Amino acid sequence: MTSSKQALAQPAASADAAPGEQPGAARGAQGRGTPPPGPSSWRSRLYRWDMKASPYAFISPFFIFFGAFSLVPLLYTAWYSLHNVQLSDLDNQTWAGLDNYQNLLSSDFFWNSLWVTLLIGVISTVPQLIMAIGLAHLLNYKLRGSTVWRVVMLTPYATSVAAATLVFVLLYSWDGGLINWLLDFVGVDPVNWRESDWGSKFAVSTIVIWRWTGYNALIYLAAMQAIPADLYESAALDGAGRWQQFRHVTVPMLRPTILFTVVVSTIGATQLFGEPLLFGGVSGSKGGSDHQYQTLGLYMYDQGWIVGNLGKASAIAWSMFLILLLIAVINLLVSRRLRKSQ
Repeated sequence: MTSSKQALAQPAASADAAPGEQPGAARGAQGRGTPPPGPSSWRSRLYRWDMKASPYAFISPFFIFFGAFSLVPLLYTAWYSLHNVQLSDLDNQTWAGLDNYQNLLSSDFFWNSLWVTLLIGVISTVPQLIMAIGLAHLLNYKLRGSTVWRVVMLTPYATSVAAATLVFVLLYSWDGGLINWLLDFVGVDPVNWRESDWGSKFAVSTIVIWRWTGYNALIYLAAMQAIPADLYESAALDGAGRWQQFRHVTVPMLRPTILFTVVVSTIGATQLFGEPLLFGGVSGSKGGSDHQYQTLGLYMYDQGWIVGNLGKASAIAWSMFLILLLIAVINLLVSRRLRKSQ
């Protein structure tokens, strides 16, 4: 009886001790749950470090390149915008404060460039998105060779800006251009597209429309294919035709996608540079002889690389950045209101 009571009184010390471990006080001296010293402890430490550090190591290349080629130039441009810096003498920088920004606000060329950018953005974005929705609606139905049509719509997007613009320069040429030939064929006088005020804006807008309509159409097509088919079936049972289904089912379900494409297109219009530069030829950086199609991007390029005033060009760049931030805030407010309305 006495031996059995002693055995029952000491079950924990013998039961907790694993094979190869020291029972009792010797084990408690090491600390409960602490692995014993030896090779296994190094492996566990390496394993923990690997689990913590590996994800950061995998994503570090992106942040390294982003910091080197995006963040550092952005901050350096902000520093330049507060100084008087000339391209021909980069070592001599004098503090200017907000003088470059004040000069922009009092410059007629800046406000003209902002107005031209807004006009070309509206002229190119609105028809572009309307045609993109129409093309996506047609492709949403079963058509023969739908994959071929999708590839064809992406071809303008894959074409380089230089190649596309040079083709349109030939089309809008004053002598022998196809557009003026068609106008003469229907009895309309030819137009000097480069020198015309609204004609030059329209010509540059058509290049943007041609390049980006197919891209936006595929975005709309992907969103349309995600709409539940039950909604169309219910609308058909209620007697709605295809046009009514498009108005009352497709368009309301596409509101977030439409908002996204509007914001992306607006950002692209704010940064418009290659098309008007190549369209203008020798006077491309000036946006024409009368600055009639000089966008903010062209104005920044002209001040920085033609005039050589890097301080003012940096101020223009940061003004464009602030405009894009304003667009992002408007997008956030509108998207929140759309979520509440739904």
